[in-house]
Amino acid sequence: MTAVAAVAVPQRGFALDVRAVKIVVQRDLIRTLQDRTRFVSALVQPLLFLFVLGAGLSSLTQGATGSLDLRTFMFPGILATSTLFTAIFSAVSIVWDREFGFLREMLVAPVRRSSIILGKAIGGATVATTQGVLVLALAPVVHVPLTPGLVVTLLAEVFLLSFTLTALGLAVVARIQQVQTVMGLMQVLLLPLSFLSGALYPLSNLPTWLSVAVRCNPLTYAVRPVRTAVFNHLEVSPAVRARLNPPITWGGWEVPTWLQLLLVAAIGAGLLALAVKQFQRVE
Repeated sequence: MTAVAAVAVPQRGFALDVRAVKIVVQRDLIRTLQDRTRFVSALVQPLLFLFVLGAGLSSLTQGATGSLDLRTFMFPGILATSTLFTAIFSAVSIVWDREFGFLREMLVAPVRRSSIILGKAIGGATVATTQGVLVLALAPVVHVPLTPGLVVTLLAEVFLLSFTLTALGLAVVARIQQVQTVMGLMQVLLLPLSFLSGALYPLSNLPTWLSVAVRCNPLTYAVRPVRTAVFNHLEVSPAVRARLNPPITWGGWEVPTWLQLLLVAAIGAGLLALAVKQFQRVE
């Protein structure tokens, strides 16, 4: 009788879950480094918005921004939304993993599925924030003075936004089987999120319907803190500041910046929990 070798299967535990998160994050970073064309091409849109659209609209907005360059105003919004496509499409990569069978191998590993999803969210946020660093390097070109404190603040806010966007992408793609389906769905999702975030226009004097739509967009509550951090380092008159960076209000109550960031974090945590629940039902 042929002897059967015993196979030891590691027991699930916290250490294995942490290792799984680390491996998934490393895999996303390695994939990004190996596909530099995709990473660099994602910078085309921020550059077009900042230097082509910004320069073109400057002639129409002379006087409206005072002595402030329109591109300086646009920079915080472009910095925030530059992570949008990268973060979302980092989550889309999980559909590729499903088609090629790699996702099944990850899901049968002796780790919690939540650790795999958390690793994807952190990995996507890290990749998107790295792209944000490249956009941030353009700040002096558009007259945004960078200080160590400002850089740390902006990168922390961008990472939080990227994490939430990656969690959104994971929640959306959890049950989708084909890349063609998810690509069309993401385009429908990304454009409203971007245009209704107030990234390219001030939130003052908007039509009522647009003002309501902007306040219902979670991305708005990440763009405004980024813009506030930049405006705190600019020398502009109170009138220009009030016109270009007005506070977000709910029924006349001004929403503080810390609450806006907390709201973004809570939405990200909720979307991540939804993604984990979705992945419990697949494969």
